[in-house]
Amino acid sequence: MRLDDFKNIDIQTAGNLPAPVKAVLMGLLFGMMVAGGYFLIWTPSLEELDTAKNQEASLRITLTDKRRMALNLNAYKQQMKEIEKTFGTLLKQLPDKSQMDGLLTDINQAGLAQGLVFESFKPSDEVISDFYAEKPISIKVIGSYHQLGHFAEEISKLSRIVTLNNVVIVPLPKDSKETKEGQLAMEVIAKTYRYLDAGEIASKKHMQSLNGGQK
Repeated sequence: MRLDDFKNIDIQTAGNLPAPVKAVLMGLLFGMMVAGGYFLIWTPSLEELDTAKNQEASLRITLTDKRRMALNLNAYKQQMKEIEKTFGTLLKQLPDKSQMDGLLTDINQAGLAQGLVFESFKPSDEVISDFYAEKPISIKVIGSYHQLGHFAEEISKLSRIVTLNNVVIVPLPKDSKETKEGQLAMEVIAKTYRYLDAGEIASKKHMQSLNGGQK
């Protein structure tokens, strides 16, 4: 088989070509078909296969996450029940509007029971929040260190939530008529809280809607 055998090949007389030449031509034709199939058919299919494999990996991760969430669902539900129970308990410690006067009296009585002298007891206007109202009370009392400490302790024992803020304790001036040995003056902002009733919450939401959602 020589190179000249491949020159001037006539397709019409290709059947009369020598066997070796036919074999080479068939090999070239087969190679062209394989190359064409690879670029036109196999390459897009391989790309689709890679895409499918990546999607499968992503779906497996998503499935694993969903299974984990499903396994923890009961635990989440139990946590929600505990949170709701705790919130309900705290909410019960907030008085409603009708109980506020009684609570203010309890705070006053807690000081008097310790022998404190009240120089001032001034409730301020309420500060309204989402579902509760904060009631600040400016208090100034005179007493001994132990009396002041017992007063704070009694406040913490009240069934309703009361916090003591901005506490300032100073000794009384020696020339004061009320001065006794070891007497101190304490100024404090006591804050108590009450929950808003349904009517107040509805009214608050209505006002927010009128003001464009502003609190």
